[in-house]
Amino acid sequence: MDEYGLMSLAQDNTIALASVEKVQREWYDLTLRVAQAETERAALEQENKALRALLERVIEHRQKSHGELVNLITTLVSKLPLNDVAVIVSRLVEHNQHVNEVSASLLKGKLDDCTLQPALLKNLDRTKRDLAAAATAELENLLKLDTPFEKEMLQALLAHPDNFFSPAVARANRGFVKGQVPRERIVKEFGAEALVFFKDVTTDVKFNPRPKPEEIMLAFKPDFAELFQQNPTVAADRRAEIQALHQKIRLSRENTEAARTQKTSFLRLSFFLELLHYYENQSTESPDVVFAQRLPPVIEQLVVTGEDGVLDENKLLAAEALLALIINSDHRKAVINNIGKAGGLARTLRYTLAFRVEKLSDLDPLTVECIKHLIPLGQSPTPAALAAVLRLFNPHMQQSCIRAIAATDRLRKEDAEKLGQAVAQQLGLKEVLERLTEQSMLSPERERQLAWDHIKDLIGTRAAPGEVLAAIRKRMHGRYDADEVKACWLVLTEADPMIFVRVFCLFPYLPDGQTDPLARPILETFVTRLTHEKYAAVYTKTIHALRNLFKVKADSPALVNFIALVKWVDNVAAEKISKDVGKLA
Repeated sequence: MDEYGLMSLAQDNTIALASVEKVQREWYDLTLRVAQAETERAALEQENKALRALLERVIEHRQKSHGELVNLITTLVSKLPLNDVAVIVSRLVEHNQHVNEVSASLLKGKLDDCTLQPALLKNLDRTKRDLAAAATAELENLLKLDTPFEKEMLQALLAHPDNFFSPAVARANRGFVKGQVPRERIVKEFGAEALVFFKDVTTDVKFNPRPKPEEIMLAFKPDFAELFQQNPTVAADRRAEIQALHQKIRLSRENTEAARTQKTSFLRLSFFLELLHYYENQSTESPDVVFAQRLPPVIEQLVVTGEDGVLDENKLLAAEALLALIINSDHRKAVINNIGKAGGLARTLRYTLAFRVEKLSDLDPLTVECIKHLIPLGQSPTPAALAAVLRLFNPHMQQSCIRAIAATDRLRKEDAEKLGQAVAQQLGLKEVLERLTEQSMLSPERERQLAWDHIKDLIGTRAAPGEVLAAIRKRMHGRYDADEVKACWLVLTEADPMIFVRVFCLFPYLPDGQTDPLARPILETFVTRLTHEKYAAVYTKTIHALRNLFKVKADSPALVNFIALVKWVDNVAAEKISKDVGKLA
């Protein structure tokens, strides 16, 4: 650097340096500003901490309140009799999960394990785990059994259960049931020359002339042993495997304990995987297809083996254990109600599974339908045979079915009562037997008097109209004639007129919501008697009660329903009653 440069640098340094007096004069102001900045920084830090704590509190409260809301809505929705409840619940839970994830990411970036979960979803998760574990156990059991299935295919199902619904596995399942094998498996394992031992059961000149190669199913020819000896060069290195496959298929089709064990294990595996697949894909799978079409045949084949024509209680317990895995009670009933469409022992299974749980009266349509099935028209089964079936029912349904047997129209009255008494004796139901014996010894007039006296006592003790109607319906359905209708009319009109009105309004509706077939003729008779001059006093009392009801509340359900039902059977009578009450028809 030259001399001129050194001089310039010296001048610049001199200008940049501050004097001691100036530094001393501005030092106090500088320290004051630094202290003020530190104070403001500390205040901002405290404010940021307070704001973050407040934000965390708000987000946490939002997260918990939203979880509680979804839990409450899920509980309410799960009580609705809808087929798509599971879809609604899954959407609610999915939305709640998304809200929790967003809230957690705002707070800590991760989701806590202690978030609220609806009881229905907890039950669903537990059921999925149970189904997956049961399916794995059945797959391992099938691998141990000497089944015609490919072991590689079963082992692949252990890792991927959804492959059970793939076309290849579906064809293998169908082949196991029918004793067939896919053509592609034979070609892959033994070569195309081994097809000489099999016949094509898929190709049909008329219905299926050109099936896809992967859809062709084969079955061993009846003369396989002779063909096997005549073709020693075909699949020379795999002849032992061909014989083993033929032996496995033959044994799986026989009526032996080993074959039944294989079939039972396969059916249980099908049940577990069908149900697990539905619960994993509720938004896309139809419950009607699963619970009304697929699962009922599985339960039916597990219990009804066709060996001795009777139901085995151990198999019933196993079937009930499978049905218990179905979460929704409506879906369980759908499975049971779709069993036994072809009749026979399978139909008996349907009633048995239902009556081990349900508690119905002897006049319930399902009870009457069961007795009609157990007692074919014109045939009288032995008391021991009926007792063997009824012994599988719960005690309440045993008594209801015995009373229904004693009152069935499939047999003469005397024969039906004797059969009911014999079945009650077989089951050791002494109370029911004594009641049936007492009823059979009474004359028809005395029996009618006792029955209607009992109903009159119910009215006198201020029983609910529903209880009074249940007793009336039980009597009327058992013995419906003009004398019974007259006795019913007299019992109802001798009491408070509002009892008559309320029972009249309830008459058409059975407990299951259907219309009572006897309701219209009975109500027609009641309306005719009510408007007849012979019963003017009854009409006056009834109109007076209805008029008072109209004055208190013009839209009273009892008044509206009474006039609507009168109009249902007699329009003219409805107009007359409406006019006398003061209400337009």
